[in-house]
Amino acid sequence: MQKMNHLEKLNILYLEDEDIIRNNVSTMLQYLFNEVYATSCVSDAISCFETKEVHIILSDISMPGKNGLDFIEHLRSKRVNIPVILLTAHTDTDFLLKATKLKLVDYLTKPVNFVDLKNALLKAGEEYFENNSLIINFPNHITYDFNKKLLYENNITKDITAKELQLLEFLYENKNRVVSKEEIQNAIWEDSFYATESAFKSLLNKLRNKIGKQSIKNISGIGYQLIINE
Repeated sequence: MQKMNHLEKLNILYLEDEDIIRNNVSTMLQYLFNEVYATSCVSDAISCFETKEVHIILSDISMPGKNGLDFIEHLRSKRVNIPVILLTAHTDTDFLLKATKLKLVDYLTKPVNFVDLKNALLKAGEEYFENNSLIINFPNHITYDFNKKLLYENNITKDITAKELQLLEFLYENKNRVVSKEEIQNAIWEDSFYATESAFKSLLNKLRNKIGKQSIKNISGIGYQLIINE
């Protein structure tokens, strides 16, 4: 099973028409995912799915007008293969039968148990990564496969140490901002005794040599940011 922090690389679309439930569950999701797109109706969910990068869908079934089943049926009709978890207060046989035909990761009854929901989300993340490799592209035909933990150059594996991988993944998880040297040191070295200036510079330079010097930008006096080819 994928580790919990792998969910932090994914975005989730959450469809729920009840404001209080949507706000409470969204707060929990924000601790797990990179982005949480919370919508209250099917039309907004479809619009969000078409304009945002969505990796997992969590949807209530019952709502005014078109319901969650209609939304998932719409996606499946367009051959969209994406992990889906449905939430419902219904135990009606017709609902259950219809839902089972939509290739769901899980079907949870409300009120939702957060432990069950977290386990279902982990399972959805596992399914996503099984079907969609997360690949980072760098210049000079260098790529990193998050699933396999392998670095490639022209499709040939390159040697990379555990500490270098740790630094690469930390920079990727924070790719949208500049991270300070202190943040990096705290994330990479458990014991501050080993987080020396020379150890930091050595690790940074070794990783730069493997993914390209221009791939880690140094913002003078502030910190570092990973630059990738989208």
